[in-house]
Parts: sequence; structure tokens; C-alpha cells
Amino acid sequence: MPAMRLDKLLTHLNCGSRKEVGAYIRGGRVTVDGAAVHDPAAKIDPDAAAVALDGQVQRYRAQRYYMLNKPAGVITASRDERHETVLDLFPAGERRGLFAVGRLDKDTEGLLIVTDDGALSHALMSPGRHVPKEYEAEVEGLLAADAAERFQKGLVLKDGTVCLPAQLELLADSPALCVRVTLREGKYHQVKRMIAAVGGRVVRLRRVRLGGLALDPALASGAYRPLDDAEIALLREQRQQPG
Repeated sequence: MPAMRLDKLLTHLNCGSRKEVGAYIRGGRVTVDGAAVHDPAAKIDPDAAAVALDGQVQRYRAQRYYMLNKPAGVITASRDERHETVLDLFPAGERRGLFAVGRLDKDTEGLLIVTDDGALSHALMSPGRHVPKEYEAEVEGLLAADAAERFQKGLVLKDGTVCLPAQLELLADSPALCVRVTLREGKYHQVKRMIAAVGGRVVRLRRVRLGGLALDPALASGAYRPLDDAEIALLREQRQQPG
């Protein structure tokens, strides 16, 4: 890996803001290979150098990308005093710096990307990019005959919320009504509210695709795995697309 400024490395490792870590370095609190370094701009090799703050070695890790199959009942948050969070599904030693890309409701299951790449999160979740999000829903009730056409035109909900055109496809009607919904935005409880607007009630909801990345069918509920190189490339392509 190319050499990196010492203050940039410590900021990447969540040791503080660039201003804060600069003060730590100038104050003699940072050592590189056992020797104090006082220049925030000093260039080091993140893979080879032993960098310590107040005697505690700070390990550099390349950016991490995970696919998580979120179970129902777990909230999309970094920490919560009352509820289990998606980061609680990771070992304590692996959580530092990680966050979920976007969010799924507490009772919504399925594909969630967990990473420490802020630029990727912005690219996928920025409203102006209209990244497609695909869901499978089990529905109670009888949908209007023109439900798919109304989704395609863009629904206006009871409270006046305007939804962009979306896709509604029938997957099965027995033993339960199951549909696929593809959105290019992410308003509050949007799938549930849109289904309600055409006569149904969502009783189970699972996200199965985000952009070009599909949920691994072999990934058990509550399990996660690192993304492979091809999957990371899909996400990077999305990041490079204009908003």
C-alpha cells in the first residue's frame, strides 16, 4: 500500500478528527515503531509500521465490506441500550468503524451492506442517485386490479407523499400472496405504505437486492460474510455513477 500521512491514518482509524490527531502527534502521544513522531504530515507505510497512540498500537485495516442477512427484530443502528442492533451480530473486536449502509425497519429482513466506506454509503443512499432496491413481500388482502399500473405511474399516498414510479410483480398467489417491489428511493415504511394504498397489508418484508448486488441465498438469517472482489466491484461501479 502507498505511504500515507500519519494524521490521515489515525483519522481513518477513528482516533479523532484530523485536528485532534494532529494535536496528539505534536504533543508526543504518537509513536511509529517505538519512536515519537511529531510531524502530522510524516509519511508511513500503514501495512508495515507499528503506530501507537498513548502506547496502544493502532492496527490499519483496508476498508471492509460485508453482506448481512438481517433478521427481523434487530434494529439498524450502531448501538442501542434496549434493542439488539445489526452490529451486535458481529464479534466485538470487528465492530470498530463499521456501520450499515442505509437502514431496514426493525421487522424487515434481508440484504444489508455493512462497511466502513463512507463514500460508498453516500453513493448508494444519496436520494439523487435512485439506486434500485428490490423487496419480496408477503401480503394479506386483495390488491386492486390496477395495482401494478398505479405503481408504474407513481403513487400519491394518503398523507400527500409522492412516490416515484416503481415496479410491482406477482410472485405467487397461493398459499399466500407474494409480490416483488422495486423502488428507486427509500421513504419511511415506503413498501408497506404503497401496498396499503392498493388494498393490501404487508405481513413479511425482505430486501433481496440493492443496486446490482443480490442477497446470497446460502446466507442464513443473522449471518454475514465478506463481499468477494466481483461484488465489491459492483458497488464501486455504483459509486462512480453520476448522481
